Amino acid sequence: MTPTEVAIIGGGAAGCATAYYLAKAGVRATIIEREGVSSQASGTNAGGLNPLQGAGIPGPLGPLAAESFKLHKELAQSLPEESGVEFHHRTVTMVRVAFDESELAAKQETLDIYEAADGFSAHWLETADILKLDARINPEAIKGIYTHGDASLSGFEYTVALSRAAERMGASVRIGTATGITTVGNRVTGVVLEDGELSCDAVVIATGPWSGQTEGWLGLDVPVRPLKGQIVRVRPVGEFPEQDFSGAGSSLYMRANGLIWIGGTETEDGFDTNPTEAARKKILGGAYKLMPALAEAEIIEHTACLRPVTADWLPIVGIAPGWDNVYLATGAGKKGILISPGMGKATADLITGGRTDLSVTDFGLGRFT
Repeated sequence: MTPTEVAIIGGGAAGCATAYYLAKAGVRATIIEREGVSSQASGTNAGGLNPLQGAGIPGPLGPLAAESFKLHKELAQSLPEESGVEFHHRTVTMVRVAFDESELAAKQETLDIYEAADGFSAHWLETADILKLDARINPEAIKGIYTHGDASLSGFEYTVALSRAAERMGASVRIGTATGITTVGNRVTGVVLEDGELSCDAVVIATGPWSGQTEGWLGLDVPVRPLKGQIVRVRPVGEFPEQDFSGAGSSLYMRANGLIWIGGTETEDGFDTNPTEAARKKILGGAYKLMPALAEAEIIEHTACLRPVTADWLPIVGIAPGWDNVYLATGAGKKGILISPGMGKATADLITGGRTDLSVTDFGLGRFT
C-alpha cells in the first residue's frame, strides 16, 4: 500500500472534516472506511445545525458549537465548488408547538436563548398565528414559539463533499476494516487492515460509536457508547410546509428533495441498527398529533443510526495520552454534524502545528482517567 502522512480511521463527518482541513494545510491523508464514506450516522441524521441548545449547550460545548456554526457558513460558500457536491445548507425557521401548559416554561427558556443570540430571533405565537403559517397544524395547539437562525443541510452530501474536496487536494479513501496498529515505542507507524498494512506518520481515531474497539490497540479506555436514533421519511400530500415544526414529541424537518424527515427517538440498544415498530409508532404518533394531515402522507423510508456519546455527553478531541502521534475525534453525540468542522479543523491544527485556537482544550481523553 502507498504510505500516507495521516491515516484517518472512520469516514464519517469528523473523519472527513479532518481530511479536508489537513488537505487545506497540504497534508495528505487516507480515510479508512469499512462500508463507505457517510455510511453510518453522518449519512442518516436529520442534518440540523443548532448551536444554541443541546447537551452541553449552553455550557462547555457552547464555544465549539458557535465556532463550528461559523465554519459551516464558510463551508457553505466554498465547499460545493471545491467538491462538486451540493449539500443544501440553508438557514431555517422552526415553529415549536405546545399542546399543554406544562410545556410553556421550556418554550420561554428557548425564546430567551434565541432572543439573546446575535443572528437569531424568536417570538411567541398564539394558536391563530400558528394556523396562519400552516393550517394543517392541529388546532388543539395552545401556543408556540417561532425561532429563526438555525441551519440545516444534508448530512450525507455534506460528508461526501468533505471527502471529495479532500480527494481533489490529494487525500484518498480506502474501503477496508482496520484491525490494529503497528508501533515503535510511543509512535504508531502503520494501520493494519485485513489485506495488509498502511504505513503512516500519524493516525486519527474517528470511528464514532465503535471507538472503544481501539482500546486494545492503544492501551487506553475510550468510553464511547452508541445511542440509537430513528427517523421516518414521508412524502406529504399537497403543499409542502415552509417551516420546520416540532411538538407532541416529534420534529418535522423539510428537505430539499420534497420529503419530510420525522424524528426522533433515543434508545440504548447497543449496536443494534434495526429500525423498530415501536419507534415508528412513536415517531408517527407524535407527527400525526402535530399535523394530522400527515396521516395521508406516503411513508418512504424508516432508518436507524448509532450516535457516539460519552459519559459526559461531550466529544473527545485531541492527542491520545501516552502517544506521540495518535489523535481522537469522536464522541460528538447528537451534535456530530454541527461540530464536525470544529473537530476536524482542531485535529488538523494539532497534527500540523501542535496547537489550535478552537475551543477543544477541555475535551481531551485524559478527563476520563
